[in-house]
Amino acid sequence: MAEDAPTFFGPSSPDGPLGLEEFERRFWEEGYAHVAGVDEAGRGAWAGPVVAAAVILPPGFDCTGIRDSKRLDAAVREDLFGRLTEGAAAWAVGVASAKLVDQLNVLNAALVAMKKACERLAPAPHLLLVDGNRPVPIVMRQHTVVRGDARCVSIAAASVIAKVYRDRLMALLDGKYPGYGFAGHKGYGTADHLNALAALGPSPAHRRSFGPVARFYPEAGGLFPQ
Repeated sequence: MAEDAPTFFGPSSPDGPLGLEEFERRFWEEGYAHVAGVDEAGRGAWAGPVVAAAVILPPGFDCTGIRDSKRLDAAVREDLFGRLTEGAAAWAVGVASAKLVDQLNVLNAALVAMKKACERLAPAPHLLLVDGNRPVPIVMRQHTVVRGDARCVSIAAASVIAKVYRDRLMALLDGKYPGYGFAGHKGYGTADHLNALAALGPSPAHRRSFGPVARFYPEAGGLFPQ
């Protein structure tokens, strides 16, 4: 994989407007027609899946407002999600469950989710722009981009899709396992989440391997035994 996944650092400033110039256009001009941005959401959460997204933006796509999803409020992310899923040349998601996170560790589970998302793109990508410093475990030309969600519009777009898709999954888990507040904190560590864990014990949606959750095993089985 090393030969096919060199690190490409790109522009030095992450704070300027994102557009289809700095990364994508370079590779379009080299003959890579389908350049996909890849990112994930949910690595730091105590509960729920890791969700990855891959998206191919066409030349001329209106990139107005696209940013790292962490810099956007929920309403803006929802609006961008609609624009991206309607206007992208292709988009797809991959999901790695909390159980898989515990089996593989969160980094490897995130890479599995990224691989799933990339494999589901149609048309297939010719090149991947991947957030972070680890390539996706797939035989495909790719470049890793450190802080890519703040510097590359395709990766930022993928971060928005992954975040919105995961938030919707967490809302469903809130209905399945009431009392934990998943729809609010989305599985991340908050005082309310910790209090719910103490009162109810972990649910099947929780990541056993994460320290704040692991301390409740095996003493607390919760309302939903594993």
